[in-house]
Amino acid sequence: MTTGATVWLTGLPSAGKTTIAHELAGRLRGEGHRVEVLDGDEIREFISAGLGFSREDRHTNVQRIGFVAELLARNGVLALVPVIAPYQDSREAVRKRHQANGTAYVEVHVATPVEVCSERDVKGLYAKQAAGELTGLTGVDDPYEAPEAPDLRIESQNQTVQESAASVYALLSERGLA
Repeated sequence: MTTGATVWLTGLPSAGKTTIAHELAGRLRGEGHRVEVLDGDEIREFISAGLGFSREDRHTNVQRIGFVAELLARNGVLALVPVIAPYQDSREAVRKRHQANGTAYVEVHVATPVEVCSERDVKGLYAKQAAGELTGLTGVDDPYEAPEAPDLRIESQNQTVQESAASVYALLSERGLA
């Protein structure tokens, strides 16, 4: 299995991006694929340490992640990237880098409504924002530009994690990537 690709899962905080990515990664590894999950929080800690959450810093972070994902993908790894990436132009720059190198790129919008994300509040970000302890929360008081034409849109509030991961898997299979 040598076909690599980047699967970029974009969406609001607590939308389910990372959970879906890990579920999908398990299935793909079970079939013998080389898979890496480039989690946004881990990348911020190790590759983008020192960056803040300004538009420029968010763009820089997304470009760094996109570079690493493309490098892995062109070397036969399925890079699953559950990262908010709130700006369309940042995501488009990553897509163009992949296209320029002939590397497969799939954009998945985990389109979970902010109300559902706020209820899930996996990291307590929405509670901190509501309490005035946090500003710049994507989708609340900082913009999130939803993809207009993603390769796949998942409404995670209407299906199980397994069903969401199966939807991504089906798309990868259709394209000869899984």
